[in-house]
Amino acid sequence: MTGIDLARADWRTSRRSSGNGNCVEVAILDRAVAVRDSKDRPGPVLLFDRAGWTAFVAGTRALRGTD
Repeated sequence: MTGIDLARADWRTSRRSSGNGNCVEVAILDRAVAVRDSKDRPGPVLLFDRAGWTAFVAGTRALRGTD
């Protein structure tokens, strides 16, 4: 995925986040979903297409046993 502009992304953390900075932030974009470490905001970003994001979320829920 190229040409994705993150400059105006609306980054969000989970409502379950404790606010101590140990979480990830997610930005829902037109063509992708971006994920970054809240402790390293200028650092690397993972980009998922919609199908990849859906699979990622389903996989993490399956690990936790919460579908």
